[in-house]
Amino acid sequence: MTKKYRITLLPGDGIGPEIIAVAVDVLKVVGQKCDLEFSFDEALIGGAAIDATGEPLPEATLVKCRQSDSVLLAAIGGYKWDNLPREQRPETGLLGLRAGLDLFANLRPATILPQLIDASSLKREIVEGVDIMVVRELTGGVYFGKPKGIFATETGEKRGVNTMAYTQSEIDRIAKLGFETAQKRQGRLCSVDKANVLDVSQLWRDRVIAIAKDYPDVELSHLYVDNAAMQLVRAPKQFDTIVTGNLFGDILSDAAAMLTGSIGMLPSASLSADGPGVYEPVHGSAPDIAGQDKANPLAQVLSAAMMLRYGLNEPLAATMIEEGVTKVLDAGYRTGDIMSAGMIATGCKGMGEALLKVL
Repeated sequence: MTKKYRITLLPGDGIGPEIIAVAVDVLKVVGQKCDLEFSFDEALIGGAAIDATGEPLPEATLVKCRQSDSVLLAAIGGYKWDNLPREQRPETGLLGLRAGLDLFANLRPATILPQLIDASSLKREIVEGVDIMVVRELTGGVYFGKPKGIFATETGEKRGVNTMAYTQSEIDRIAKLGFETAQKRQGRLCSVDKANVLDVSQLWRDRVIAIAKDYPDVELSHLYVDNAAMQLVRAPKQFDTIVTGNLFGDILSDAAAMLTGSIGMLPSASLSADGPGVYEPVHGSAPDIAGQDKANPLAQVLSAAMMLRYGLNEPLAATMIEEGVTKVLDAGYRTGDIMSAGMIATGCKGMGEALLKVL
């Protein structure tokens, strides 16, 4: 019996429409092979939404997302909207989407593909075999804490304020997901905080230790965020699963991404407790190459695979896509961001066509 899924597409800005088109083509082919039927409904977010409606996240978009089984997001933002007030910028739409769907957790893998080891800026012996999953809390911390804003002091001087705040329940649910993710991997979880300086981090560490009692099969360790950043570059293979807060996770997952040689290769999943998740590439909208058929669509395609695996519980279809990406890379196809000597140079459409062929 054919399974049917409603997918909301958020192409967004820059290279977004180009790369999401490739992912949709891939999903259609895999759907035919795995007896899955996808219905796609596009909606506006980011700069495209600002131009059309004046808002970075129209209510209609949020409604469509809530009514879908899953959400596939491409990229938002660009130079065009950089000078708008903060509440009107594309990034505000992304924060609104996370809050509106209660996307409390972000999963960002950083896995070295054998074909791309030499694309990394680090030595082969440092990065070969790296397979890290960063579990980042997504709806709390300094990005959402209050009070926040720019205020005038009694002397008339301006003072910027952001508040890093977490409740016990917010920490507990992301910690549980961190432990559960580690159970499915190598059974090692590193919790990253700044408990030597920040009270909110001390609560974080206390709660993670308390939750660990329910997961005796997982080896738990702790690192301060500055040391974790250093260790990611010095000896990344020591890490299996990392769980951390919103700000630290934002920084560390980008650092981990570059171990792989190109941020253009990495997907991510943002999960809610009981609603649709959002699946998107780690990279940005790359407005400097938009519309030039230069974008690498593979992170978007792999985000679709994560959607199948984590959001729709269709692991066979997910594996089919992942193996297709491996075959295309084995065949030597490369976009500019991962190009190396002796490989076959191609663009966004060409990479998509090669992928469809192997699928």
